Amino acid sequence: MVYQQKPWLKFYDPKIDEHVYIEHHSLYDFLQGAVNQYNAKPALTFYQRVWSFNDTKAVTDRFAAGLYKNGFKKGDRFAIMLPNSPHYIFSLFGIFKIGGIAVQVNPMYVEREIEHVLTDSGSQFIVVLDALYNKVKKVQPTTSLQKVIVVSLGGEKVPLAEGDQYFEEFLHENIHIPDVHIDRENDVALLQYTGGTTGPSKGVMLTHLNLLANFNQTCDFAYKTVKKPEDFKMITVLPMFHVYGLSSTALCGIREGANQIILPRFDPKEVMETVKREKPFQMSGVPTMYFALNSQPGLEDSGFDQLYYISCGGAPLPVETAKLFEKRTGAKLLDGYGLSESAPTAIFSPPFVPRKFGSVGIPVQSTIARIVIPSDGKYIDAPVGVEGELVIKGPQVMKGYWNHPEETMETIKDGWLFTGDIAKMDEEGYFYIVDRKKDMIIAGGFNVYPSEIEDVLYQHEAIEEAVVIGIPDTYRGETVKAFVKVKAGYSVTEDEIKQFGRDHLAPYKAPKVVEILSELPKSSVGKLLRRVLREQERVKV
Repeated sequence: MVYQQKPWLKFYDPKIDEHVYIEHHSLYDFLQGAVNQYNAKPALTFYQRVWSFNDTKAVTDRFAAGLYKNGFKKGDRFAIMLPNSPHYIFSLFGIFKIGGIAVQVNPMYVEREIEHVLTDSGSQFIVVLDALYNKVKKVQPTTSLQKVIVVSLGGEKVPLAEGDQYFEEFLHENIHIPDVHIDRENDVALLQYTGGTTGPSKGVMLTHLNLLANFNQTCDFAYKTVKKPEDFKMITVLPMFHVYGLSSTALCGIREGANQIILPRFDPKEVMETVKREKPFQMSGVPTMYFALNSQPGLEDSGFDQLYYISCGGAPLPVETAKLFEKRTGAKLLDGYGLSESAPTAIFSPPFVPRKFGSVGIPVQSTIARIVIPSDGKYIDAPVGVEGELVIKGPQVMKGYWNHPEETMETIKDGWLFTGDIAKMDEEGYFYIVDRKKDMIIAGGFNVYPSEIEDVLYQHEAIEEAVVIGIPDTYRGETVKAFVKVKAGYSVTEDEIKQFGRDHLAPYKAPKVVEILSELPKSSVGKLLRRVLREQERVKV
């Protein structure tokens, strides 16, 4: 498909080129470049401790030496299961230096989910927070894991099994690591696991080029038109275990020479205190963070109006939420759009373009976005203002799904990423997300796929049928509701089903609402109709 129309380019600032410039050859090469540029400047601040850019590279290299000594080589997979911390950065770039593939593991996963990611990726090593060590050890026998490296952020250290090591013990010095050739267009750097609308979660393969392109695109849009302060600080509270927090915040911070004030989790009061104390230049979040901040007393006096801009992504941002936050803080809250498969940012509202509430902005550099509709077995461009499927082409589009070639072919066609999201474009080239993939739920910024939850519910001996949908939630955006039919002769309560979900799913996936029905709606061929239940819930609202 050839596409010539790019009406959004007229909004590009003269300092923003249509095409993104990607200087470095690999992600480790990028870190080396940042160290050469910023050397002794502070890079990572974690509570009372500060690491300079030089320090960051020094620890990274010692971690890479430990990997090399333990037989880790190019193409091997290394899982990271940590909250935000400097150790995340050290581990990540240590893996990149060897040419390995970092596997993102959500620390909130339960054992079943951890086991799937480790088994599917074939990870041989993992670095994990000490509080989560026992979870990993329970699933290790059924995985390829050979070694567990443990990070302790304070407190008494737990005893480790033979062969496992604490992070500091794993570091080595004076080990020569041969140079590793990186093909940045094809070598996978990161596996970002995301749910599938059918079947288990899949690993999105992001190459060195995908990530290099995307954080450069994001940084150019965000910072190229403004003079940054010498003591440039940013708050890194978005989770690095998701590519939004990793690429759009942590990697951008390294490129820009920022002192990243790292927070391991989001707490609205801590964020407000940090903004007031540190006076950062920028912060990114997801809608639930702004829901929470909007409910806090004293928000007006926290200093958000001193930030250059604040961004939002990960889920649709309600217009009223943005307006209330801006009214209370005097800050500018800018929306954007992306997905794991685009590393993640594809469309963004940079500070230099006119604001349109409800829009996610315009495509970033080197990126084409289109709205297409099917016609006679092919896709044609939808007229301006008409809804259709959003498709994207750019250097940030994933290589494909790990071990899922057929699903890759269904998602990437002729180089275009078919997002499955329904959107529209106005006459000026601004994009608006109208609806999302038919079944996906976005709860608190996390993607939740009903089929995965239904598979778990079906493991309950009393459940005969289950259908899961998302319902409106004033704080999380959406929350998970399960409809179930109980087997004849069995008895189970709604609270018992909710507890079963909490026992077998990450907290944001577990059903918060359960309704037991005598019958679930079905089609003429017996297919359970999620659509009918969703429509019934809309009527209730």
